[in-house]
Amino acid sequence: MNDWKKKAIVYEAYVQSFNDSDGDGTGDLPGLIEKLDYIKNLGANVIWLTPIFKSPLVDNGYDIADYEAINPIYGSMNDFKKLLQQAHERDLKIVMDLVVNHTSDQHKWFKESKKNRNNKYSDYYIWRDPKEDGSAPTNLGSAFGGSAWTYVPERNQYYLHLFAKQQPDLNWNNPQVRNDIYHMMKFWLDMGVDGFRMDSISFISKPSKFEDAPLEDNKEYGAYYYGSANGPHIHEYLREMNQKVLSKYDVISIGETPHTTAREARLFVEPDRHELDMVFQFEHMHVDYGEFGRYSDITFKMSDLRNSMTSWQNDLSWNSNYLGNHDQPRIVSRFGNDLKYRRESAKMLAMVSLLQKGTPFIFQGEEIGMTNLHIKNIDELKDLEAHNIYSFLKSKGISDKDALKMVNRKTRDNARTPMQWNKEQNAGFSSGNPWIEVNPNYLEINVKKDLQDPNSIYRFYQKLLKLRNNNQVLLDGNYDLITPEDSAIFAYTRSSDKDKVVIICSFVPYKVKYELPEDFVNKNKVILSNYDDREDMASNTIYLRPYEGVVIKRE
Repeated sequence: MNDWKKKAIVYEAYVQSFNDSDGDGTGDLPGLIEKLDYIKNLGANVIWLTPIFKSPLVDNGYDIADYEAINPIYGSMNDFKKLLQQAHERDLKIVMDLVVNHTSDQHKWFKESKKNRNNKYSDYYIWRDPKEDGSAPTNLGSAFGGSAWTYVPERNQYYLHLFAKQQPDLNWNNPQVRNDIYHMMKFWLDMGVDGFRMDSISFISKPSKFEDAPLEDNKEYGAYYYGSANGPHIHEYLREMNQKVLSKYDVISIGETPHTTAREARLFVEPDRHELDMVFQFEHMHVDYGEFGRYSDITFKMSDLRNSMTSWQNDLSWNSNYLGNHDQPRIVSRFGNDLKYRRESAKMLAMVSLLQKGTPFIFQGEEIGMTNLHIKNIDELKDLEAHNIYSFLKSKGISDKDALKMVNRKTRDNARTPMQWNKEQNAGFSSGNPWIEVNPNYLEINVKKDLQDPNSIYRFYQKLLKLRNNNQVLLDGNYDLITPEDSAIFAYTRSSDKDKVVIICSFVPYKVKYELPEDFVNKNKVILSNYDDREDMASNTIYLRPYEGVVIKRE
């Protein structure tokens, strides 16, 4: 991995909710251009854009109708070219979301494919005959609820959609599909795009024969990923993509690989395999899953989070380090304390995640400690998945109140509320009516307020990111967990032949005691803390305050 990739600090911009320049209520590319200096000053050097392609927006742009056109709600192709130019002038790189497991049902390929079984596009998607009784080919469920199969009378066949029915899965076994995708990738890379984050890429290879999936308790359908996660030809396809496209450019490739173990992930990223630079994995996002998956009313155990993150640090040479993104709850609401200790826990969580070995990923708003949105009525939600899950929970006899509580915790709307720029109308996001509700706490939590406060979360992120990229041990050093049994503290070291740093983080709202590693006693220097008065340690005992985090370098 070359130097710019190793020093990459990625800022995920959910464009629709980032900054609206024209008052139509939707964030756009000119609005993003206005804020490039903000992102640059934070310390990020790569911007990952969520999908901005032409789309009906059934799934917020992850249903693409034209891969080579900008959705007019975000601006024009000229706006995008201006974004590239303005970003590159600031030494910021632009990474696009590549969504090629599926398209929109409004894509011209699918419109033609569903007409009959004998045209150029008839084999661009995954079609199967009904069972003898006319029912779906298998019991496979969609990730968003219901069956993963939808019937089309014109073909007397069902098509597969692992996600919404408006997102038919592409048939990667068809070489023409792959060639069309590679051509599209070159279109953007030739324009100057610096890489791709590849959505659900581990699902692109489907089994030749679909079979019924085992049914879990309370489930009507089998798991959507059954047979498709890391399918039979996944590595063949990615090596081909690398050979024909990625290897021709100096770009970064990040694969989203749900339901992938660390051992399996190695096959995606080992340099001599020539596939991807890094993967996005989700094991640590499952630490609060239960009977109803991500919507279960369960509080995570820090030890589970620590063990999961550590296993990936140990098993993979380079990780994508994150705690939140556009599909997850706000990290301070999920893993910290978003009330009394919001500032302290937001800073501590950044230390836990972003100083581990790998590439730091920051989702917009994390750097000011944005929190979950608490809705009072299901009709307030935009999230398609949350509506489907709410109906499912009620069908299982769960009350309206409890179902709403469960959805509130994990709805994707939590991450998608508008960026909170200031305390003016609509948090400074838009002069019009925002496409999604603004979190009412923007009066207290906003960028302008953080920029004026030298001890704010934003200012802390600046210090942390600068520390990370200016210390070789935090780039290349080994990761070692040193608190495998502690119920309150997540502490780990980063070490090289010359240097050693310990990162100590408390996950509890009360004071706890911790003993420094022996080789740090009487030869240590505090280089970062989320409490401003933390001093170098004269003894081996440290008392951590609520949600305190401290980075100590061995002298």
